[in-house]
Amino acid sequence: MRRSLHVPGTEQIRDSREWVAVLSAYREPSLWRSLWEIGVTAGPFLALWALAWWSTNVSYALAAFLSILNAAFLARLFMIQHDCGHASFFKSRSLNNWTGRAIGVLTLTPYYVWRRMHGAHHASTGNLDRRGMGDVLTLTVEEFRDLSTFGRLRYRLYRHPLVLFGVGPFYLFFLQNRLPVGFMRDGWRYWISAMGTNLALIALLGIVGWLGGAKVLIFVFLPMMLVAASIGVWLFYVQHQFEEAHWDHEADWRLHDAALHGSSHYVLPGILPWLTANIGVHHVHHLQARVPFYRLPEILHDHPQLAVAQRLTLRESLNCVSKQLWDEKTRRMISFADARVPNVVSQTRHPQTCNSGARQDE
Repeated sequence: MRRSLHVPGTEQIRDSREWVAVLSAYREPSLWRSLWEIGVTAGPFLALWALAWWSTNVSYALAAFLSILNAAFLARLFMIQHDCGHASFFKSRSLNNWTGRAIGVLTLTPYYVWRRMHGAHHASTGNLDRRGMGDVLTLTVEEFRDLSTFGRLRYRLYRHPLVLFGVGPFYLFFLQNRLPVGFMRDGWRYWISAMGTNLALIALLGIVGWLGGAKVLIFVFLPMMLVAASIGVWLFYVQHQFEEAHWDHEADWRLHDAALHGSSHYVLPGILPWLTANIGVHHVHHLQARVPFYRLPEILHDHPQLAVAQRLTLRESLNCVSKQLWDEKTRRMISFADARVPNVVSQTRHPQTCNSGARQDE
């Protein structure tokens, strides 16, 4: 079933395919704006890094605190790397790739491996028959019920917040990214990307350890990386794991419908949209990934239909952690507790949901 966006008080109703063409007008990046975004991100990042390093001579607690603050700028650097992977940050593909490689050393993320995996995520988001590549594992209610006792326990453990946003980020960025996992037989490019990133990282950390000692690695590098990794995983999670997400089997799955309706619009307060490089405007990003992140607010201003779609506030997003299963009958994400009472789930909507966006079925 194809959906369209309809906002009361507006005359335009466009389906997801039409939006792709509309948004193509915003794909043009600005060289100077892109360079500015790198400067205002890398500058504070380096300054806080230096200040935290110096603070190890005064207070380890202060050094760790400054490093945690710096995690926000490291996460923003990752968002720039993300745009480079979509070839949207610069007009030059070569400049995108070299910038992405360089930032990948700081984010512990081999650029070409991540770009391939993230591309698979964009190509299959919301497809129940193509899960498992660059996404958060999501089972349907029936799949969960068909698991063994051990299988259910394992999935419950995987979806526990301490694992998703604590153990998981550490495993992903510190361990999994050291190898081209998923592409180990797909050619030398991915091995060179992973091993080249590893060698550059060893050299960088070796110099830091030689000049500053273990205290800098422990109280400056480690807290910053762990917090930044958790921030990144959290953002990715709420972008696709909200209550009224969009999942279909291959026969009914449509790329652009899944992009628009299966991605949230994470409305963050204050400076947070800037620090996260507008990645919260994720429904627009999935519709047209070649739009630079600094042009996404322009789209919301020009097209109010998109500004109100899939809205998810910071407070609402906290409730998304309790949505662990996709219910194919009610077409929404539900909790383990809801799955135990299907008669209630199929007839009742909870007053507190993870999405207040405007949608209309055709």
